[in-house]
Amino acid sequence: VQLVESGGGLVQPGSSLRLSCATSGFSFRNFNMAWFRQAPGQERDFVVFITWGGGRILYDDSVKGRFTASRDDTKNTIALQMNTLKPEDTAVYYCAAASSASKFTAQGAYEYWGQGTQVTVSS
Repeated sequence: VQLVESGGGLVQPGSSLRLSCATSGFSFRNFNMAWFRQAPGQERDFVVFITWGGGRILYDDSVKGRFTASRDDTKNTIALQMNTLKPEDTAVYYCAAASSASKFTAQGAYEYWGQGTQVTVSS
């Protein structure tokens, strides 16, 4: 199983970034997917949840209206379009896969994780 994030970088406040997560080795179309993030010295926090099939996408309030998540079952990938970035969005961003939709904001609900990609928002 592999989940590989990409697209992170250093940007100024107000800028945009698009993260991607390429997956392999499991039945992607049958898994719920999510993005989490971890700032230095902080817990890993839930960002967004995408149900299998993409029928529901649920955002944390901190990113609602600024971030847009999507999945492509033909390419086994998910993406996170991040607009109007703020310094408090600085973190390592992880994609994760879960076979169940219960407790989707909790790290423990996810079977598979990527290695993360760094996003730094600073002037």
